[in-house]
Amino acid sequence: MARDEYGGTLEGASVLVIDDEPGMRHFLTKILEPRVKRVAQAASPAEATTLLDEAHFDVVVLDNIMPGKTGLEWIAEQRRKGFYADTVLITAYADLETAIAALRAGVSDFVLKPFRANQILGAVSRTLDRKNLRRDNTLLRRELHAGTAVQMLGKSEALAKVRGMLNRLAPVPTPVLFTGPSGTGKELAARQLHQMSDRADKPFVAVNCAAITSDRVVPELFGAVEGNETLQPGLFLLADGGTLFLDEVAQMPEALQAALLRVLEDQRIRPEGAEREIPLNLRLLFATNADLPKAVEEGRFRADLYHRMNVVEVAMPPLKDRSEDIVELAAMFMKQFSTALGMPSLRLDAETLLKLRRYDWPGNVRELRNLIERSVILGSLPEAFAGHGAVDGPRAIEDLELVTQRHMLHILDLCSGNRAEAARRLGVSRKTVDRKLAAWAAEGLDIEGV
Repeated sequence: MARDEYGGTLEGASVLVIDDEPGMRHFLTKILEPRVKRVAQAASPAEATTLLDEAHFDVVVLDNIMPGKTGLEWIAEQRRKGFYADTVLITAYADLETAIAALRAGVSDFVLKPFRANQILGAVSRTLDRKNLRRDNTLLRRELHAGTAVQMLGKSEALAKVRGMLNRLAPVPTPVLFTGPSGTGKELAARQLHQMSDRADKPFVAVNCAAITSDRVVPELFGAVEGNETLQPGLFLLADGGTLFLDEVAQMPEALQAALLRVLEDQRIRPEGAEREIPLNLRLLFATNADLPKAVEEGRFRADLYHRMNVVEVAMPPLKDRSEDIVELAAMFMKQFSTALGMPSLRLDAETLLKLRRYDWPGNVRELRNLIERSVILGSLPEAFAGHGAVDGPRAIEDLELVTQRHMLHILDLCSGNRAEAARRLGVSRKTVDRKLAAWAAEGLDIEGV
């Protein structure tokens, strides 16, 4: 079979082959090895159990009739222990009883002996497709419910420093702690780091730690073996191979802090009701708007967990420290919400953009985003930001004189109207500041206080 016929589906998968006949094991391995990431062999159910204790497999290709225990009996046993792989059963008997037993055991597909190579590859490929589809559907429902942005906009120096740090961190699996006030884009930065990494084609799963109650920590995050002996995967398993982002870590329940420390140390989890720990391949990212060192000092957060999380810290700047990005963000949000809501865009004239730039934005980017969304819905901007200028559109955003005006007045605001200090920060003479302000006042601009 040509590699590219199945490569897109099989590539990156790990497969365990279980068969007591050496010739069949080698044949299956020869078929799969060029197309998948990893193939392991087991000559017996007992040997397979040992391999599952040591590593995770996406698919198990399993012979049914083996000495001592059938494949279906082994699957039932493994489900009680904690079994996250999907199974392709090989059998020489196509009777109805075997088919019903296979369905009850949760077998994904089965192949009748004798078989050709393309039949095995097709069964494994279909099994992986269904497995990935289940995972993607679950994660997509979470994404749609949460509503997520996809890009970090802005050309400010403060944001450039964040991007530079993300570039350095992208190739390595190191845990990262994102800090900063609410609304500064910590999750957005984490998503960008994921997209820049070699895990970009794998899941990114965001978890709000404050939203998980103590009694739901284990099943929600680590999964659970339910009454029918089927493992319901938690968010850690759904994110396997990709990135798990834990937000609001300062509000983690104590039970989660202890469990998470073990995951960081061992990269293994034990689902609720399972006998086996399942190995993981995850990058863990964390975020908080709280003072974690203070929480550690007060005994509200484990010191050992804090030090494991805080290998590298990325501090997200508040919007007031990247105010030159406000105009670009406002224009992007206006376009985004007008399209999403099917409502007309509002004018962002020079006066409105100046008011947006001079406002302090205590709620940061989230506050700006909410203001624009609310304004589009209501059909007008709040009076505090309403403008009546003649210049709008791209010219209001890009005109050099207007850009200079917004920047100079913002610096004057930061200097509490002290023109000499503003001139020093701007790198111009005091006379230049006075001349610009006088010209703008003559044009009708309200510069009271500066």
